[in-house]
This record gives sequence, C-alpha cells and structure tokens, in this order.
Amino acid sequence: MLKLMKYLKPFIALVISAVILLFVQAMCDLALPDYMSNVVNVGIQQGGIENAVPKAVRESEMNRLLLFINEGDRQGVLENYTLVDKSSSNYSEYSKDYPKLESEPLYILKNVDKSQIGRMNPVMGKAFLAVSSVEKIKAGAKNGVINFNGQKIPADTDLFALFSKLPEAQRLKISENMNKKFTSLGDSMIIQAASDPVKDEYKAVGIDTNKIQSGYIIHMGVIMLLISLLGAVCTIAVGLIGARIAAGLSKNLRRDLFVKVESFSNEEFNKFSTASLITRTTNDITQIQLVVFLAVRMLIYAPILGVGGILKVLNKSTSMTWIISLAVVVLLGLIGSIFAVAFPKFKIVQKLVDKLNLITRENLSGMMVVRAFNTQRFEETRFDRANQDLTDTNLFINRVMSAMFPAMMLIMNGVTILIVWVGAHQIANSSMQVGDMMAFMQYAMQIIFAFLMMSFMFILIPRASVSVQRVNEVLKIKPSIVDPEKPVHFPDEIRGVIEFKNVSFKYEGAEKNVLSDINFKALPGQTTAFIGSTGSGKSTVINLVPRFYDVTEGQILIDGIDIRKVAQHELRDLIGYVPQKGSLFKGTIESNLKYARADASADDIEKAAQIAQAQEFIDEKPEKFESEISQGGSNVSGGQKQRLSIARALVKKAKIYIFDDSFSALDFKTDSALRRALNTETKSSTILIVAQRISTIKNAQQIVVLEEGKIVGVGTHDELMEKCETYREIALSQLSKEELA
Repeated sequence: MLKLMKYLKPFIALVISAVILLFVQAMCDLALPDYMSNVVNVGIQQGGIENAVPKAVRESEMNRLLLFINEGDRQGVLENYTLVDKSSSNYSEYSKDYPKLESEPLYILKNVDKSQIGRMNPVMGKAFLAVSSVEKIKAGAKNGVINFNGQKIPADTDLFALFSKLPEAQRLKISENMNKKFTSLGDSMIIQAASDPVKDEYKAVGIDTNKIQSGYIIHMGVIMLLISLLGAVCTIAVGLIGARIAAGLSKNLRRDLFVKVESFSNEEFNKFSTASLITRTTNDITQIQLVVFLAVRMLIYAPILGVGGILKVLNKSTSMTWIISLAVVVLLGLIGSIFAVAFPKFKIVQKLVDKLNLITRENLSGMMVVRAFNTQRFEETRFDRANQDLTDTNLFINRVMSAMFPAMMLIMNGVTILIVWVGAHQIANSSMQVGDMMAFMQYAMQIIFAFLMMSFMFILIPRASVSVQRVNEVLKIKPSIVDPEKPVHFPDEIRGVIEFKNVSFKYEGAEKNVLSDINFKALPGQTTAFIGSTGSGKSTVINLVPRFYDVTEGQILIDGIDIRKVAQHELRDLIGYVPQKGSLFKGTIESNLKYARADASADDIEKAAQIAQAQEFIDEKPEKFESEISQGGSNVSGGQKQRLSIARALVKKAKIYIFDDSFSALDFKTDSALRRALNTETKSSTILIVAQRISTIKNAQQIVVLEEGKIVGVGTHDELMEKCETYREIALSQLSKEELA
C-alpha cells in the first residue's frame, strides 16, 4: 500500500482536513458518555446538585456545619460566604430567591471560581455528612435514650451543643469515624452522599429543588445534542472528503495505468492478457478505491477513538481495566486467526476474476466460431468451471468473514455482562457510581469498536494490497521501446525512403531469430510487397517500421535516419497503417475515418472512401457517413471493415503506407479496383504491402520473398518467376501459367 503514497500527494490538504475532522468527531463521541454519566450521577441520583457547596445556607445550619470543620478550613469557608439578614443592604436582592431570609439570616455563596469550589467540596461534604449522621443518631433514639460515642444520654439532649463543648480534635475524630465509609471512596462519592442533605438545605431556604434537577438535565441534554450534531457534521464532511480522495486517487491511478498500457509495445502486451489488463484497470482499482475511502474514514478514526477510550476508562475506574484487556486479547486472537485463513484466498480471487474475464471475452469475440463448431456446451462447461471456482473461493472467504461478526457481538455482549457484574458489586460497596459504570460500559464498547474497525481494515488491506501489486506490476514495467533522450528530427521535406540494413530480430525469451540479415530498400512512388509462407516473418518485417518492435541487430533507416533516434510520435506521423485485422471504434463512419486526421475535410473523407471502394456501401446507408459503427465494427462485414480501415489510413495523407494483408477479405474485383485507385492517389508515397494472393502484388515494383525469416528473393514478378523457386511455387499454387503470364 505504501506504493500508493505518491498518488496521495495531490490530496494532502484534504487528508489533513479529514484528520482534523476525525479528531473532532472522536472527541465528540468520547465526550458523550461523560455527559451521560453526569446526567445519571448528578441529574438523577443527586437531584441536579453538582457540588456539596450550597449557594445558600441558614445561619443555624452553618453553625452546625462549622463544628465539623477544622480551624484552617473554617476560615476559608466563611471567607467565601456572605451573611445576609434583614438589615443587610442587599437583602432585597436575595429575598425573592431565598424566602427563608425573611425569618432567618442566610450565608450566601460569593462568586467564586471552580477551583475554589473544588477545594471546598470535600470540606463541606464531610461536614454535611457529619451533621446528617448526628441527626440520624438522634432520630434513632430508643426508649428515650441515645447511644452516642459509647455513652447513653437522654434523647432530648442537644447533640450539637454537646459537640460544641468538645475539644476540636475530639470533635473531628468523631466526625471522621462517622464518615469513614465515604471519605475512603474519594471526593465524588462524598459529593454524591452529601447531595441529599444539601438538597434538604435548599428546601429549607425555599429553593425549588425540582427546578434545579430539571434545569441540570435539560442543560446536559442540550450540550449532548449539540455535541452529537457537531459529530454528525464531522462524519458527513469526512465521508465527502474520503470519497473525494478515493475517487481522485483511483482516477489518477486509472489514467496512469491506461497511459502506461498505451506506451506498451507488442512485447509488453505479450506479458499480460487483455482480460487481465481490463481487470487491473477496473476491478483492482475499484478495490483500491474502496480501501482508500475506508482508510480515510476508519484507519485514522479508530486509533484516536481507541486511545481516547482507554484514557477515559483509566480515568473512570482502573479496577475494571482488566476486562478491556481481556476483550482486546480475545479480539486480536480472533482477527489473527481469520487473517491467516482468509489472506491466501484473496490472491486467488483476483486470478480467478482474470480467468473468468478471459473466458468470457474469448467466448463473446469468438461466438461465430463457437456456433459453427457446435461447441456451446463445451464453452458453457468451461465458463461454469471458472465461475464455480470463483464462487467457491468467494463463499469460503465470506463464510470466514461472516463468522467474525457474531464472534465480535459475543465478545461485546460478554464484556457488557462482565462490566455490569463487576460494576454492580462496586456500586453496592459504594466504590463506584451508577453513571460511571454506564460510562465505562460505553467506553469499553468504543474501544472494542475501534479494534473492530481496525480489524476490518486489516482484513480489507491484504485484498487491496494484492490489487496494488497487480496494478504496480503494470506501472513498473519499463517499455522496451522508448524515445531517445535527445531525439533527431526528420527534415521538413521528407521523401520516405525506407532501408533495412542487416536487420535481425527475435522475440524476448526466444532462442533463435525470427528474422535474419534482412536487407532491402523501399523507394517513394513504388510499391514494395512481401510474400511468403505462413510464419515466414512478413508481418514482423513491416511491424518493425513503426517500431511496434525494435530490431535486435542492424538498422532501419528512413531517409538515412535510424528510426530509433526519432521520437515515436514523429515517426508514426509519417505512416498510414492498416493492420491485418481491421479495427473500428464505436462511433460513426465519419469519426472512424477522422481518427487518422481530426481536421480532415468532408472532401478528404469522401475521396478516401472512394479510393478504398467503400463509397458504394456507405451511400446505401440512410445516414451515409453519420451511420453508427458499433464496438469493434461488429455491425459491418469483414470486407467493409477492411475498406474503412484502408480509407482511414488514406485520410492521413501519409508519406509511408503499410498494408498488412489488408486486402484478404476483398473479392478480386474490389481488390483490383482498389489497387488501381491506390496507385493513382499514392504516387509520391512509399507503399509496403503484405499479401497472400499473387494477384494483389503481381504489379508491385518490388517483391520481397521471405522463407523462415530470411529473404530468398527480391525483384519484380517476372524476375522472381524466373529466378526464385519459392515465389514460383506460391504463384503456381494460386494461378495458372496463363494467368501469371
């Protein structure tokens, strides 16, 4: 996958934007359990009482609280409160909010910051708990007697007056013993335990505690809603950015792959089947696009969520982190097992897709042959076998993958049950709050979900890496035919003299030459024809001229310039090429003829069609040159396809024309008429013709006879009939002596 890094460079800004948005989204997702915990702990259990430091306290209650606060803390508490009574200047300001002020002075909390509240919370909380404990002791009197501090005293005794007479050290010692259960659990449990007496104090001063509770829950709910909306916006934005990155990367990759394939010579095409190249350009890049999209969405988000969740869990309760560790270990074991089983199959799938495409393409392109030999059953069996292999492999992978999600759900549900089990015991022991347990559960699910996302990516990445390797195999190939670093240019007035000098050629990996020591010269205004038995090297010779292959030894010169020293584009601009198998493109007759020269006029097109003997069947069509040509020219006959291919080459008005057995599908009459028109039109051009029929090349100014890759004769028809045995045998096998005379 690292090989794709250079394709991400144009999208660096988008990637950075996605990372920032994903970080914001993760923070939103991680914040929600905390707020939910506050709703449960504070909003429900504590009635909306956030602190053990009340906003208003009766003077009588404050005096009782101060009994259980040491001298140092007592001074700090009183400094943060203002005593207000009827004589105070700000009495009217507070009387509406605190109705009790009419009958008793109140201590009103000053405008202090959160840090000061945090320092006062355990002090005031312990004091409230101590006062509450004393009141419970008094309420628990039996038979008019209170059991207090190991002594039995009358039930009507003022315990707070009794406390006030005790030394401070003894008083605080008794308070500590009463609150021992809570003080050992931390500040949060002290605040939660003190919330009930603080609520009672609020009721005593005339504050609506129901309004406090509903106000807190609504406030938390609005914050949670805003956070959820922000997270949703980030999710949508990241989805759009991820889609843009993935689509843009795949577009660039597909373009580079196509451009690379366009630069291939025939030698490179021999390394890859057409079906495989199509699969690599479509299916493989689609796999890469999918993984890039999911990587932007998940691969960045999952670690942020996982690490953030672990930090939040440690903050909530370290005593239950072993549950997360156990779940992660089991999860990694499951992922590793699935990875080991499924990964080898991913490579096989892509090869099977190649094979299926190959069979499909062969069957469709060779449908007439299949029908002619009644081999439909054989082709169906061949296709079914390839299709079944692909289906079985995909089913195997899907079965393995389908087992993962139930296993994941089992782990997640097991973790939930374990957290509830352990958390319930801790809540019973007052060592954890209900909201914290619920938040811990959500954080655990987020951590597991983060690992689930990463595991999903780790399963998809191997499949995509196979696709990357297959695409890279094409991209990394260095074409055997390349332009020189400092190309030579043809002169403006080029003649088109072609000369082969001691040319030999063999295919890559072959043991012997296909062509050996080929020497001849083709002149402008002349037709040079090539003939020979099948496999003698005729097409190979002319394919060397446009550099579809490069010579192994020797030189090919045009006007004395070695064609390897010229840019391929400049070389091919000189050539009008008609391949052995005519190839047309989807469009119209006009668009196909203009393929050779986009700026060709209507007259040029019509003239080329007339020379190629194509005008007659074009005129028979209702739309003439605007008639549709289907893909591959399947809606025209073989002869019509050849004539249109010849017309396309003529539209170019080239200096060199190459006809690679381009007259084979024409009848003798059309062949003869076409050659006569061609001779008239191309008087100043160099013409190379490969043909099987003697009648096609009989009037050529120069005929080159090939046998087993070597020239066995060069001359006119009459000369070769006298001197070349090979040519004479070919000629007599096709025509009578009278016809050859």
